Amino acid sequence: MIHPLADVQSANIGSDTKIWQFCVVLPGAVIGSNCNICSHCFLENDVEIGDNVTIKCGVQIWDGMRVEDDVFIGPNVTFCNDKYPRSRNTEWQCDGIVIKKGASIGANATILPGVIIGEGAMIGAGAIVTKNVVPGQTVKGKH
Repeated sequence: MIHPLADVQSANIGSDTKIWQFCVVLPGAVIGSNCNICSHCFLENDVEIGDNVTIKCGVQIWDGMRVEDDVFIGPNVTFCNDKYPRSRNTEWQCDGIVIKKGASIGANATILPGVIIGEGAMIGAGAIVTKNVVPGQTVKGKH
């Protein structure tokens, strides 16, 4: 199901995935089956989303991100893929983020470039994640 007010340019979307209004999905994005992409989300080109993933409202998934199966991403989570952002920098390096199977990220958390969030990890609402999170770990505040 793709809402008529979504701009979905990718043909790589699995069965039973729902993409709601005001989402933009660029042509190179790959989205698995049975996902729920809530309103006002943006998925860039070099993005892979697994099966059974929920991405709540207001989330941007940038180039270099890999989201494995059964992941929950809460509303307004912020991901960064550039360690040294500058306007019109033609030499920037993409530092992707990997979110492993079954991890959950609470609302308004910020995940910095190059981080791996381990399988089954829990990131608390509003957390700032600056380094890798081991499988099963719960993180809150600044990590």
